[in-house]
Amino acid sequence: MLMAHPAVLSNLIEQYETLHTLQAENGSTQSRQRLEDVSYTLCVATGTRDVDTALQAARQRLAEGQITRNAVAA
Repeated sequence: MLMAHPAVLSNLIEQYETLHTLQAENGSTQSRQRLEDVSYTLCVATGTRDVDTALQAARQRLAEGQITRNAVAA
């Protein structure tokens, strides 16, 4: 399976969290559609089928990458 670059995953998580907050605050059609788009992209990037699992997988991959970078630097 192809793995998304950590910068892409980090950006998607940030977008999701921002849009999720906007959707909760104002519930506009635009923010809902953008949230759906980012959710879908997160799922594709992580090979998952729902956004909660996608977020968990993305965060885990970012954490694993950080551990690897720290081990190499030591």
